[in-house]
Amino acid sequence: MFELNDDHRHTLLVIARQSIASVFEGQAREWRAEDFVEVLLQPAGAFVTLNTLDGDLRGCIGSIQAVHPLYRAVASSAIAAAFRDPRFPPLHPGELEQLHLEISVMGPVEVVTNVEEIVVGRDGLIMSQGRNAGLLLPQVASEYRWDLETFLNQTCLKAGLPRNAWRSKDCRIEKFSALVFGE
Repeated sequence: MFELNDDHRHTLLVIARQSIASVFEGQAREWRAEDFVEVLLQPAGAFVTLNTLDGDLRGCIGSIQAVHPLYRAVASSAIAAAFRDPRFPPLHPGELEQLHLEISVMGPVEVVTNVEEIVVGRDGLIMSQGRNAGLLLPQVASEYRWDLETFLNQTCLKAGLPRNAWRSKDCRIEKFSALVFGE
């Protein structure tokens, strides 16, 4: 798992906000690897969550796999959350200032063989069966005060599966931790 100090976290939040703002300015912000410290250059998956000041979700998209350097994963996830989350219309100019940004840096993904291994509030879940898959970040269960069974059921629903599909032998359950921080 990544260890990020306050400066690293601040830098990533600035990258997320400025990446979204650059779209409104009609230009893609170019981030240069040589401008960042080593920890931000490490490959990592990351999600960016956009919430209104009232706490309502306004967008959340990210990458599970550690394919790109962390700074780039945050930049692309921020833009995707702002403009490509199919649950919401794209952000419009002036709306960004009314949003709170949160970043989740993904830890390794592990297959769950016993649901009792899952710790609500620490673990995020990925549920998949056939062509359906869904993911809920660790903080979601805590925010809604879900117990383990509710968290499993809700992850199934997010995947487009029946509520209790997690009980089926052909349903794959994976867990992950995440380092979560926001503005």
